[in-house]
Amino acid sequence: MNGTSHMAIGAATGFIVANSFESGPAITTTLVAIGGVSGLMPDMDIDGKLSNKVTFSPKMIRAVAQIIGFLMMVYSYLEGIGNERWLGIGYGAGLMVLSSFITQRRMLMITGIGVIACGWQLNETWLWLLGTYIFIASFVPHRSYTHSILGIVFYGVIAQYLEESLMIEGVFEACIIGYISHLIADMKFLPFNKKGIKLFLPFSSKEF
Repeated sequence: MNGTSHMAIGAATGFIVANSFESGPAITTTLVAIGGVSGLMPDMDIDGKLSNKVTFSPKMIRAVAQIIGFLMMVYSYLEGIGNERWLGIGYGAGLMVLSSFITQRRMLMITGIGVIACGWQLNETWLWLLGTYIFIASFVPHRSYTHSILGIVFYGVIAQYLEESLMIEGVFEACIIGYISHLIADMKFLPFNKKGIKLFLPFSSKEF
């Protein structure tokens, strides 16, 4: 199922949660948005649809890094003196070489680290936990741990802290139901899914 469908289903679950709590328009909008994002979260894993949206394009980062490295080399050669010149040229060349190793996986990992740092800085538990989720997701294959019961539990912890931070009733439910809706939509019993999800990782690799 594509990302738009997952987001739409998640948003619908957020709307249902809002109605069950008899939320006002502003809270309903918030829960719909949270449900929609939660419906995409399992695809944060590498090669997933959402992971491509939360990181900058590796090609763009690579090009920018190479330009900066080249300019650093030119500037160091023209303006540097003695060892400073050669160190500057070396750093520039090193940056150009390192840029060739920037991949989607590494960008997702860097994004996770950035979110963790932001969470610590703002003293928001849910945010650094979300960064940890993103960081871990950068190391796992698509439709594996983020599409399992372990993923639900981890995201549930994030959702609990998010609800406490926002102080909005229904946030936890919108997060969890939106997340689970993604897993159900990816299951093999649906005719348009050639592959299912390994719900009980790491204890079982059976697809559902």
